[in-house]
Amino acid sequence: MTKRIFMGVFITSALSIILTAVAVNMLNDKETGVVLAVIGVMILLVVGISFIIAGKIVKPIGNIDLSQPDFNRTYKELSPLLERLRKQNGRVNRYMTELTDSREQFSMITEKMNDGIVIVDPKTVILSCNSAACNLMGTEHISEGQSIYALSNDEPFRRCIQDAMGGLRSEIVVKTDMGDRKVIASPASITDTLNGVVVFIMDVTEEQALEKMRREFTSNVSHELKTPLTTIYGISDMLANGMVKAENVAEFGRNIRREADRLISLINDIVSLSRLDESDAPRQWEEVELYGLAEEIIGRLSRTAEEKTVSAMLEGEQVTIMGDRTVLSEVLYNLCENAIKYNRAGGSYIVRISHIPMKAVITVTDTGIGIPDEHIERIFERFYRVDKSRSQKIKGTGLGLSIVKHGVAYHKGTVRCVNTGDGAVFIVELPVK
Repeated sequence: MTKRIFMGVFITSALSIILTAVAVNMLNDKETGVVLAVIGVMILLVVGISFIIAGKIVKPIGNIDLSQPDFNRTYKELSPLLERLRKQNGRVNRYMTELTDSREQFSMITEKMNDGIVIVDPKTVILSCNSAACNLMGTEHISEGQSIYALSNDEPFRRCIQDAMGGLRSEIVVKTDMGDRKVIASPASITDTLNGVVVFIMDVTEEQALEKMRREFTSNVSHELKTPLTTIYGISDMLANGMVKAENVAEFGRNIRREADRLISLINDIVSLSRLDESDAPRQWEEVELYGLAEEIIGRLSRTAEEKTVSAMLEGEQVTIMGDRTVLSEVLYNLCENAIKYNRAGGSYIVRISHIPMKAVITVTDTGIGIPDEHIERIFERFYRVDKSRSQKIKGTGLGLSIVKHGVAYHKGTVRCVNTGDGAVFIVELPVK
C-alpha cells in the first residue's frame, strides 16, 4: 500500500515538473493560448491518472467483507484493524444469539401461560402479546406494532392503561361476554423515565362468583342468626321483667327452647360446611357400608316421618365404599330429612342403594311438592329458597342441600336432582375405591 501511494505521488510530481517546464518554454515563445491549453490538458491527465491510482488503492479496502474479513485479500497494514473487527463481530454475534434465544424463550413461556401478558412501549404500541391475552379479551390475534387498545377500547380499560402511562399502578375488573377479567397495568420505569407498561390479564369469573356467594352467605347468616336471637332476647326480657303470666311461662320457655334448637342447628350446619370447605383438612377414610348407614338414618328420622305421616322404604343392596362416615351420614340425613319436610301428608319416600361399574349410587325419591325446573340448578346454593313464603313455615336452616353438595364433592362424587312431576329424585354417585 505504501509503495503504491509513493508511486502515485512520484508520477504526479513528475508530471507537474514536466508541465511547468513546458509552460515556461512556451511562455518564452509568447504563445499564451497554447500554453493554457496544454496546462488544461495536463491537469486533466493528472486528475485522471490520480483517480485511477486512487481507485486501485481503495478497491481492495472496499471489497473487504466486514462480517468475515479475509486477511489474504487485503493490505497487511489493515490486519490489526481487521482482527479487532473480527473479534468485535464475534461478540456482537454472540450477543445477538443470546438475545434471540432469550426472546424465543420468553415467547415460549408466555404462550404457555393461562394468564394474558402484554408489554407496550410509551406510545401504547404492543411489543409483546401472548395468545392468552387475546383469548381472555375475546379479540382476534393481535400482532406487534398494534395499539393495546385493539384488545379493548372500553373506557375503564383505557383509563387503566392511561393511569399506568402516568406512572401509577392500576387495577380494574372488566366484564366481557366470556366472563370477568382482572386487568393489572404496571409502569416500567428506569430513573423516573417511563420505558413502557406491563399488563396482566386474568380470568376472575369464578373468583367474582365466589366473592358474590360469600357476601350473600354472610348476609344470609347474619339474618338467620339474628332472627332466633331476637326472639330469644325478647322472650327472656319479658320473663325477666315479670311481664309473662305464670300459666304462660312454660309456653314461653318452649319458644326459647325451639329458637335455641334452631340456632344450634344453624351453627352446626355452618360448622359442617366450613369443615367441608377446608380441602386441605386431613381425611379420615374408612370402609362405609351405605345400605346399613341408610337404614340407620331412616331410623333416626322415623319420629319426624311419623309426625308428618310420611312413610319410608329402603331398597337395594349392600355397597361398601371408602369415605368419611360422618360426612356421608350428613349427606344421607339431609336428603332424607328434605324428603320428609317437603312431602305431602300421607306421602312417602324411598331410599335405594345400588352400584354401577366403579360407582355407588344413592337415590332418594319422594312424593312431595316437587321442584320447578327453573330452580333445580340453584337448589344446592346456600340459603336458596324455591318458595320463600312456604319455606318459612318449614323448619330448617336452608343449608341442607348445600351440605349434601359439598359432602358429595368431598368424596369426588356428583349429585343431581330430577323433577318427576309428582315429587323429586336426588341421585348421588360416589366412586368405589
